[in-house]
Amino acid sequence: MNLTEKNSMRINAVAAPIRTQVAEVIRNAITSGQFEPNKRLVEKDLCEMLGVSRPSVREALRELESEGLIKTVPNRGPVVAKLEVEDAIGIYQIRGVLEALAAKLFCQNATDEQIEELQNAVDRLSKAYAFGDIDLVISAKADFYSVLLAGAHNPLIPNFLQIINARIIQLRRVSLSSKVRMESSIREIQEIMDAIRRRDQDGAFKAMVSHIEEASHAGIEKLSRENQAT
Repeated sequence: MNLTEKNSMRINAVAAPIRTQVAEVIRNAITSGQFEPNKRLVEKDLCEMLGVSRPSVREALRELESEGLIKTVPNRGPVVAKLEVEDAIGIYQIRGVLEALAAKLFCQNATDEQIEELQNAVDRLSKAYAFGDIDLVISAKADFYSVLLAGAHNPLIPNFLQIINARIIQLRRVSLSSKVRMESSIREIQEIMDAIRRRDQDGAFKAMVSHIEEASHAGIEKLSRENQAT
C-alpha cells in the first residue's frame, strides 16, 4: 500500500463516531479488494494507518466479523474472510427475492419524478459500463439501487439488504470483472427500466429475477474458479 492510499484511510476526528468511520474504511478496503482474502488485520498496523486507538479498531473489527467480512483464526488473529460459494448462493437468493419485490413495488408506488430519477441513474450506469471502469460501475449501480429502494416505499427491504451490502458489493465486483457480463448486465437493467416505465409490475419483477439469476451464474462461476486457484 503506498503513502497516498495510507493517507486516504486516515480517520476524521470530527465526523461520524470513530468506530463507525474505522469500520467503514476497513469495510471499503475489503470490498474493493485493497485488503485481500486471508490478509492479517494487525491492530497495531491498523491503528498507525488510521490514526486511531486500539479500542476503536477492536470495536470495528468485531462489527466487521459480525458481517462475515472478517474471521478470527487461531494463532493468527483477525483475517479477511474469503467469500465462499455457499455464501454467494445464499446472497443471490436473498437478492432475487427482495430486489424483485422492490422493482414490483417501485412500479406500484413511485412517483413520475422518481421514475425519471431512476432513468437518470440508468443513464449514468450505462455511461459507467461504456467507460469500463469497475469502480465507476459499482458506484453507479449503488445509485440505481438507492433510487429503486427509495421509490419502493418499503423501508424493510433496504434494511435487510444493508446487512449483506458489503458482500453484495464483493460479488458485484467478481461478476462484473468480465466485459461480456458488463454488456449483458446493462441490457438487463434497461429491460427492468422499460418495464418500470410501463408500470408493469409483473414484468419488472420477472426482469429483476432474470437479472439476479444471470448475475448469479456469472458470479458463482467466477468465484468458484478463483477459490479453486487459491
